[in-house]
Formats: sequence, C-alpha cells, structure tokens
Amino acid sequence: MAPNDSAHSTGEAGDLAGGRRKAVRYLVPLAVAGVAAGTIGLVPALASSGDPDLPKITAQELIEKIAASDTQQLSGTVRITTDLGLPSFDGLAGSLTGAGGDGDGGGSSADPSSKLTELASGTHTVRVAADGPDRQKVSVLEDSSEYSLIRNGDEVWAYDSASNEVFHSKDAAGHRDAPRDKGALPSELPTTPKEFADEVLKASADTTSFRVGGTAQVAGRDAYRLVVEPKQKGSTVKAVTIAVDAETGTPLKVTLTPGGGGKAVVDAGFTKVDFARPAASTFDFTPPKGAQVTEADEVEKEAHREFEGGKRDAGGFEVIGEGWTAIATIKGAGGPVGATPDTGELPPEAGQFLDSLGDKVTGKFGTGTVFSTRLVNALMTEDGTVYVGAVTKDALVKAADAAK
Repeated sequence: MAPNDSAHSTGEAGDLAGGRRKAVRYLVPLAVAGVAAGTIGLVPALASSGDPDLPKITAQELIEKIAASDTQQLSGTVRITTDLGLPSFDGLAGSLTGAGGDGDGGGSSADPSSKLTELASGTHTVRVAADGPDRQKVSVLEDSSEYSLIRNGDEVWAYDSASNEVFHSKDAAGHRDAPRDKGALPSELPTTPKEFADEVLKASADTTSFRVGGTAQVAGRDAYRLVVEPKQKGSTVKAVTIAVDAETGTPLKVTLTPGGGGKAVVDAGFTKVDFARPAASTFDFTPPKGAQVTEADEVEKEAHREFEGGKRDAGGFEVIGEGWTAIATIKGAGGPVGATPDTGELPPEAGQFLDSLGDKVTGKFGTGTVFSTRLVNALMTEDGTVYVGAVTKDALVKAADAAK
C-alpha cells in the first residue's frame, strides 16, 4: 500500500530556503498581472496511473531526497493544464504588456514576456530538454505551429514559427533598472517540475506542513506523493502535490489544488521522460531565412529611455506579510493595470478582460475593484494602488485598510 506520514512542520525544511526565497514567494501572486506567466506556463503537466508498493518514507526524508537530486540532463514531453477560471490569454498578452504584434509597442510576437502569458490558461503540449543550467530548450506545440525558447550558454533565442519572428538576447537577465514588461527575458527557465518543486520548498519557511500522500506512477516511473499544505489562514491554496521519482528524487508531476474546491488550478508533469543527455544539436539555433529578428538589448534600451524620460510611472513595490498569505503592493501605478503609457486608458481587449473579473469593494481605504481568479485575487484602489496575492478578497481589503 501507499505510505503515509503525519504532517511535518517546515522547521527542518527551512534549511532548503536558499537565496531565491523572496523572489519565489511572489511567483503566483504576480502571475495575475502577467509578470510571472512564463514561470507558470513552463511547469509541465501529466497523466499518472497505478499505486506502486514502495518502501515507507517520511516527509522529511522525501524532502531531503528532492534536495539531494542532481538531475542535470533530461528530455521529454509534458502537458500543461492551467485553469485559473480566466478567458484565453491568446492575443491578450500584447495588449496588457505593450509587447507583440504591430503598432507602437515595438515588440515581437516571439518575445517571451508576452508569448508565454498564453500558457496561463488551457491545455498545452510542451517538449523540454536540459543539459545542465546553461543549455535548455522548451517548445510549445500548437496545431500548425511551434514556439521555442532556447538557452545555449549566454545566448537566448525565442522563435515563433507562426509569424516567423525571432527574439534574441545575449544576456537573459535584462536591464536591471528598466521596467521588465518590455523586452525582458526570464533570468531562469523552469524547464522541469523539479525547479518548480524546489521553489515551492524554498518559499515555505515555517508557514507550511508536509506529509507523504501515497504513491503514483508517472510517465512509467514509480513515485512518492509529497503533499505541501499552507498553515496560514487566508490563502486560496489548499495544497501543492509533488510526485517525486522514487529512484532519482526528481519531481515528475506538480498539482496545485485551490481552497475553493474543484479541479486543479495547475496540473503539470511529464507524459514521457528520458534522463539521458540530449544531443548537443538540440540547443543549436539559426534564424530561418526571412525571419524578422528582434534584439532584446535594443528593446530594453527603448524601455529604459521611456522609464528615464517619465513616459511611464513604474511606481513602488513592497510586500505585506509572508509565506502563502504574502501580498504584493504596487503603489503609484499611474492608472489601471494594462493602461497604455501615453493615454492611461486600457486597450479594448484588456478593458473587457478586466471588466469580466471586477467586483466593487469598499473599506477604510476607500473604494476599489477586486479582480478574481480561482487562485489569485487583485485589488485595485481608486488611487491606483494594487494589492495582489494568492489570498482571499477579505485579506486584500484588510491589507488595504491597514495601509491607510
């Protein structure tokens, strides 16, 4: 039978925190604004079957097994299913971020900062390959096209076959001071469930309990289920379940269940996986003949000029609380989320999208609108301050009241 273990606090697991804890803590809240959609979109999803009979293991031992896993090479096919309760992001990303397509945005349809936003809804098939931290490839397969994101050393290429457009960067980190909604490439590409699982564990601190929730078979491999649950009240997350390969300690599947019930918000993992080293040619890329190539540094320079020239108020950013109930606060946004820098008005598509989610609320802070998904809620007050997190509406209103 599948082993079980009583809940463990994260006192011991705190040693897994590392330097990325603060950044990871806000991945899910920021996703609703399109900032971290690429991270969500690259988490793979998968089918599992069976209930293999494996040796008993405690939650702490399983956490240590994940931490000790050193899988550097793999390839496989994954399927991403994300259900935030939102309409499709297809075609909307450019409106919200100012990137992609034609017009004054100056962006490219291959720009990951907008393209990967589409993965925040629906089901997608993805091919992944990794050979250490500096060579990775993620390909999103569509009906008649393919979008690929490739890192090979300090070269990062993104290619959209549908438009025959290429986005290229020599430095994946982007400009440190400029706003990251234009021309910014993700500094790290989470190409496997292990990376996502590591981030969940690093962000947990003492706000989380862990238990072993049985076993599973994923992509033909025996695995343990590690169930990660918030201790804090007010979170919209019920649990994150990580299927951990029994042999290697590599996470094979990640499922995020919302507190409101229903199917998973994110169900992610391998349908096929191979731990052999991918061929070196997998990470080679040359722009196809006739492709339009956009250089990230030029786009970033333009974004920096706008930033320095005052065309866009980047506002201030701070965080209230910690752990699962952390709330990101963006002050002085200078207008509605998604507003264009010149007019402060929303593009029609973005306006319709936000209106479909809006719910008017009042409090000591004044009046505002809460935009809701099955996981993330965001409160925009009448003065343009935004409170966003994987927390309940009441928690957002309480945070806005406390800030006054």
